[in-house]
Amino acid sequence: MSRTIHERFQAQADRAPDRAAVRSFGLTWTYGELDERANRLAAHLRLLGIGPGIPVAVLMDRSADAVVALLGILKAGGIYLPLHTASPRDRQEWILAQSDAEVLILATAEQKRTAPGSLPAIVVSEVLAAQESVPRDPQPAVDGDSPAYVMYTSGSTGHPKGVVVGHAQIVALACDPSWDPVRHERVPLLAPLAFDVSLYELLVPLLHGGCVVVPAAGDLSITALRRLIADYDITALHLTAGLFRVVAEEAPDCLMGVREVLTGGDVIAPTAVARFLEACPGIVVRTLYGTTETTVFSTQESISGVMPQGSSVPLGRPFAGVELRVLDERLDAAPAGVVGELYLAGAGLAHGYLGRDDLTAERFVADPAGAPGSRMYRTGDLVRRSQGDGVEFVGRANDLVKIFGFRIELAEIESVIAGYPGLADVAVVARESSNGDKRLVAYVVPAGGEPDLGALREMVKRALPEYMMPAAFMVIGRLPLTANGKVDRDALPQPDFTGSVGYIAPRDAQEEAICALFREMLGNPKVGVEDNFFDLGGHSLLGMRLLNRIRAELGADLKISRLFDTPTVAGLAGAVREWNEPVPAHHHH
Repeated sequence: MSRTIHERFQAQADRAPDRAAVRSFGLTWTYGELDERANRLAAHLRLLGIGPGIPVAVLMDRSADAVVALLGILKAGGIYLPLHTASPRDRQEWILAQSDAEVLILATAEQKRTAPGSLPAIVVSEVLAAQESVPRDPQPAVDGDSPAYVMYTSGSTGHPKGVVVGHAQIVALACDPSWDPVRHERVPLLAPLAFDVSLYELLVPLLHGGCVVVPAAGDLSITALRRLIADYDITALHLTAGLFRVVAEEAPDCLMGVREVLTGGDVIAPTAVARFLEACPGIVVRTLYGTTETTVFSTQESISGVMPQGSSVPLGRPFAGVELRVLDERLDAAPAGVVGELYLAGAGLAHGYLGRDDLTAERFVADPAGAPGSRMYRTGDLVRRSQGDGVEFVGRANDLVKIFGFRIELAEIESVIAGYPGLADVAVVARESSNGDKRLVAYVVPAGGEPDLGALREMVKRALPEYMMPAAFMVIGRLPLTANGKVDRDALPQPDFTGSVGYIAPRDAQEEAICALFREMLGNPKVGVEDNFFDLGGHSLLGMRLLNRIRAELGADLKISRLFDTPTVAGLAGAVREWNEPVPAHHHH
């Protein structure tokens, strides 16, 4: 059994070269065609000096070419390093410098003008268009122990940290016996490439003869998701916990025909699971738990038929070879029913953090119950063993929170804000609102005069990706402390998500209807027509729900980009009017 990803893919391509491997916008590539393209890119990378152990950065939105980039880098022996396209440029440049990446792969020639860093940059389509003949399979000197990818996650030091994962760990995950190839025959690539779930979406189908379906880049609306599932006869897909909840509440029947829906990345609402089971007979809901440091997923629970009443969704059973340890402070096993910290051992452990032996030693600790030299990963999650072999999630042991499925170190955001002049103290807290949404709130204590919150917000926006941006900034006199001197997060004042503009009442039926939707979604008693959805604490997941409701109630199917461009009640009412009174020159299809 081959232990590298590209050898497993190669075997699949040799066995069935004419099967469809990638479908996107009417384009279909067979395994043979995808293999030929990946070999072509690999040969070009070898000419640029890429070989075993060398990181190659990828700055691309999802596309068929992005699949070629992943396989081509691995075939050259390199390490695949996807950058988040939505991240600020400073962060991308910091990662390129810290990782010692040697080449940057881009989606288009236009990107070259504005590409971060000063690395040689190549465009996949340009390399594929070149006519030189390509030697089949460069056969790099890598094996299962070689690093295959490095993925950057939020770091408490104020900088992201790169998690290095080897070929053997990814092959073990993608080839775990729990994946039924028939159920995972057609899987859409929905996650950003810099989010490790994309490895499941790409490699579970491609290492089993299935097909990766690539929708257009950008946020998917519920309408677009429904169309994608129907047009491509999707058999399985992964929705992050937040998106899972939104689709369950708004349109659970859009997964009709799907055999399996996966979700994870945060606590999963049992009601959402129940809604899918009810709306889509025969569907299996697979809940997953894992971390980038332990190769995407470590435990899973498959739920079908009827949701067990009133239960929380358990963490489930470990994947093959993974061991769960629930330990107390002294690293002794915590008895059943007692809360302890979850450690993961056995299969799936990453090599560590790129260039950061200190951080690696802190999180990957010696495993007292394992073979000499073996390690376990300290998750920072508090759990308890329930009856039987079940493990249930209790909470976080530290200041790590999950927002939109991303793990975020609050300390990383705090250290960025603390760089703003004139602040004495900073605390960032994740606040849960009445409808179960989590939002980040930043509390700042000025050292002297009143800080300019607009300028502070701009500075944070330049330094951090959108999902780490606090929804509200509040100025307070001092941070409340607990008896032992820690910030008393529960004693911080509730944030005020009321708009900064003066209240202007709705002027017609459309504005009235949209004001009502804002009030309901944002839990806000008073919304005026000039109030901004995002300033009131909205975010893109809530935005999907808002647009779905506007479509249902006002008949206009607006794109999420329109919400970003005109996020006020008045702006959306204008968009609805344009939709309903199309100018003859613009045909809506």
